Amino acid sequence: SFPLPYSSLGSQPILCGSIPGLVPKQLRFCRNYIEIMPSVAEGVKLGIQECQHQFRGRRWNCTTIKDNLAIFGPVLDKGSHSHKATRESAFVHAIASAGVAFAVTRSCAEGTSTMCGCNSHHKGPPGEGWKWGGCSEDAEFGVLVSREFADARENRPDARSAMNRHNNEAGRTTILDHMHLRCKCHGLSGSCEVKTCWWAQPDFRMLGDYLKDKYDSASEMVVEKHRESRGWVETLRAKYAFFKHPTERDMVYYEGSPNFCEPNQETGSFGTRDRACNVSSHGIEGCDLLCCGRGHNTRTEKRKEKCHCIFHWCCYVSCQECVRVYDVHTCK
Repeated sequence: SFPLPYSSLGSQPILCGSIPGLVPKQLRFCRNYIEIMPSVAEGVKLGIQECQHQFRGRRWNCTTIKDNLAIFGPVLDKGSHSHKATRESAFVHAIASAGVAFAVTRSCAEGTSTMCGCNSHHKGPPGEGWKWGGCSEDAEFGVLVSREFADARENRPDARSAMNRHNNEAGRTTILDHMHLRCKCHGLSGSCEVKTCWWAQPDFRMLGDYLKDKYDSASEMVVEKHRESRGWVETLRAKYAFFKHPTERDMVYYEGSPNFCEPNQETGSFGTRDRACNVSSHGIEGCDLLCCGRGHNTRTEKRKEKCHCIFHWCCYVSCQECVRVYDVHTCK
């Protein structure tokens, strides 16, 4: 058996049985692959942090999501508005599943696990002026781990499981679609006589931006019931036939979102009271929309900042410390 690793989410080792809400298949996965579970946990945290960045100026800002492994357990069933089959839930599933695949792939390339490593299948001969080298990241392995863990609880014949599986896969596919060549030059005095290249994952912020666009264009579905040999099975069908049918790279949902203006325990909404808003913006982050018409308060805040910086040859920068006063606007 593997020794219990220490998760990057904290100083305590991951104890599979202590993670709330995991189904038996997820528990078996955790115990069989305990060596890579810190990367799985780190991937969930990475995905939720990106979710909070992408929605930082919106009424729903992802703050109700816990950044731990239970995101693939009851957190996505009972909290954060995720028990609703909304486009917010679709985004959380997609970004968290992508985060797991991304973090596991990176961990393998860094050599922190004996279970995986670099990808030796380079997908074709080298091009003109370069050769294969370095460590190509094995995104296929990361996607496999994410699929085995995140999808383990989505085996019910209902519409919510079908939606979750689809959005999980949409997030993972984003990584495979955006793998690219990264190269390094070799030679005297920085010349590029020899260039070695390898397959690398994109920056995770770019993946977050891409999935945010997919959230904005998510496809609304309707639930259909079919009688099969195993009983009633629910499937999803596009609500509007005249729109393009969603592909495996698109997000899907089948329930509308509330306005998230007021706290609501049932939907997991914290409301927008006391949220900072942009008084000069007419967008969703502006005080008019973010505060849902309730108005906003303004206070002054003093902040210490570096100023009057001078570059000295050679080679350091000296700065003074200035106190500046800012207006801070928060929703009533």
